[in-house]
Amino acid sequence: MASRWRVRRSWLWPSLLAAVVVVLVAAGAAAAIETDSVTSYWRGLWWSISLITTVGFLGAPPRTAAGAALSVVLMVLGFLLLAMVSASLAAFFVSDEERPRDAREQASDEAIIAALSRLEQRLDALEERLGSGEPRDGRAPPDADRWDPLPATEV
Repeated sequence: MASRWRVRRSWLWPSLLAAVVVVLVAAGAAAAIETDSVTSYWRGLWWSISLITTVGFLGAPPRTAAGAALSVVLMVLGFLLLAMVSASLAAFFVSDEERPRDAREQASDEAIIAALSRLEQRLDALEERLGSGEPRDGRAPPDADRWDPLPATEV
């Protein structure tokens, strides 16, 4: 069975923690880069929070290329974080409904694998009998050198 890529609820807390760290670091970076519009770390923190929550710029937009790049990173991270939270909440509600379907799918896969295994064993047995030159019905072939393992049916 091919595995499917899924967002898991267990990813939510590490994602939130990573976002908080990025916001805290970006606050300091914004205060260092955008000295005209972001005058302190706390203003930078407010600026970072407003960008990551997809509110947009509170105050003046960035005036430097580095500030604009930092803004883009925060905006994209905000969208990703919003998607992660939404997907985690959806997974919370859907996971109970998926368990019976996953169990049925697993049982079906196991039944198919067992059937294929039985077919393979039967095929191996047929190949062994045909490879030894013995006819399937146990009778000796009329001409052992020209014996056809699949004789034509009479009409």
